[in-house]
Amino acid sequence: MEISEKVKCLIIGSGPAGYTAAIYTSRANLHPVLYQGLQPGGQLTITTEVENYPGYPNGIIGPQMMVDFEHQAKRMGADIRWGMVTKVDFSKRPFVCEIDEEHAIEAETVIIATGASAKWLGLESEQRLNGHGVSACAVCDGFFFKGKEVAIVGAGDTACEEAMYLANLCSTVHMLIRKGEMRASKVMQERVLRTPNIKVYWNTETLEVLGEKKVEAIRIQNTVSGEQTDIPLSAFFVAIGHNPNSELFKGWLDMDDQGYLITKPGTSKTNIPGVFASGDVQDKIYRQAVSAAGSGCMAALDAERFLGENGH
Repeated sequence: MEISEKVKCLIIGSGPAGYTAAIYTSRANLHPVLYQGLQPGGQLTITTEVENYPGYPNGIIGPQMMVDFEHQAKRMGADIRWGMVTKVDFSKRPFVCEIDEEHAIEAETVIIATGASAKWLGLESEQRLNGHGVSACAVCDGFFFKGKEVAIVGAGDTACEEAMYLANLCSTVHMLIRKGEMRASKVMQERVLRTPNIKVYWNTETLEVLGEKKVEAIRIQNTVSGEQTDIPLSAFFVAIGHNPNSELFKGWLDMDDQGYLITKPGTSKTNIPGVFASGDVQDKIYRQAVSAAGSGCMAALDAERFLGENGH
């Protein structure tokens, strides 16, 4: 494929990590090119109120926050483009990245900020009420349901952590487990079962999220007895995991068994010198906008140093 241009720094992805990397690399005079991908702004674009990001004392809605990030990156000189990277060749530098299956770019450094996507149950009502009481992040959105009844579905350590986080804020947490046991560690399970305002439902599936404009209840079914129950509540949290958006890099970059990119501790460096990873595609622990932005800064600084050490 024909090479259409050569750049010092190519950024793949446009959430907090990608835009922050663009701000820092622009200020370092690296003239970065950023491709936004299928969902410009990432997971923040399906979030309503964001109240835990520093610098927004009155809170801000997620999509507007990402517009602010983009405008700041553009003001610093970043070349932000609609489109997506469809193939990469990291066999040698400069790296070759195919854009929209149409043309290719040569890049001296690549910063990956493709994020992760929450797993959902697949209910129509779940998607319709997403941002109106349905959420995949208890730490992000639990605060809005202080003192109210909520439900969470999931059976792993993350689901247990989020259930306990919600229990500190909400009057009752209905925890829905599909099987007759949890996947979480024994310690986490014991903590959940000891928490008085967490009510655990075993062998339970969610059939529907009820409500027209906001969550009003959920309809559940016991998979053993077949009995259906409606539970009135204000929010429904899905904690069944995330999928890192790393498929593009299989065969090139080291990943864990879930597909998260592996970076050298304390850095954004991958196993290929000159390729850096930031944000949720390499972070399965924190997964917050502010931590993603911080790792985007790290990737930009690592890329700048790498170019300096390699004669640029």
